[in-house]
Amino acid sequence: VLSHGQISSLFQFSFDWNDGLFDVTWSENNEHVLITSSGDGSLQIWDTAKTEGPLQVYKEHTQEVYSVDWSQTRGEQLVVSGSWDQTAKLWDPAVGKSLCTFKGHEGVIYSTIWSPHIPGCFASASGDQTLRVWDVKAPGVKLVVPAHQAEILSCDWCKYDENLLVTGAVDCSLKGWDLRNIRQPVFILLGHSYAIRRVKFSPFHATLLASCSYDFTVRFWDFSKPNPLLETVEHHTEFTCGLDLSLHNRGQV
Repeated sequence: VLSHGQISSLFQFSFDWNDGLFDVTWSENNEHVLITSSGDGSLQIWDTAKTEGPLQVYKEHTQEVYSVDWSQTRGEQLVVSGSWDQTAKLWDPAVGKSLCTFKGHEGVIYSTIWSPHIPGCFASASGDQTLRVWDVKAPGVKLVVPAHQAEILSCDWCKYDENLLVTGAVDCSLKGWDLRNIRQPVFILLGHSYAIRRVKFSPFHATLLASCSYDFTVRFWDFSKPNPLLETVEHHTEFTCGLDLSLHNRGQV
């Protein structure tokens, strides 16, 4: 448990931007660097050791940038962003402009997530009701999954199976997808009563995941069990828009 002094030392600074910030990702190679994405179509690179302003601002998207993620595989330092302009963009933080733009979605992009296993591979989830998988080395979409009959607000990769992804949608359901056979979902998890805003696989358990929703709840699931809903946490009093699972503490969310 952190002492009050340790907690205070964590919050020595804040960064200000002139528009709403929708997502944030930490650098995978520098503990002081992070990237935010905002409603004015821009990405901002910040250094916690230099609090006077962003190191760099990328403004190429023409609408809100709802998602940003830093690649997790070794040997590459790439960032992917997803926007309401229906495009995803690839960035190298050392380069002042995007490396590539990915087009194909027919609705706003809500989520862009790198594969933790396959270098240069990321997934995107969209209001066009599809999950799509992309390869940065090849133009065009690699795979299109018609995952829900509703807007998909979130997706995530399983940390233990390179072919398994989960989607969360406005239809209140979570669905698991095996990329080798997309005709039917591997699992469907029902229980939320409003749109699912974010879903995350556990870094420690292959079949465990967590979701949060506009129904104010956070729910924990094990899709390998006959009754997959493990727990419903109802401590929030407003829309629950984001969550993540600690990489260091098995029980911390």
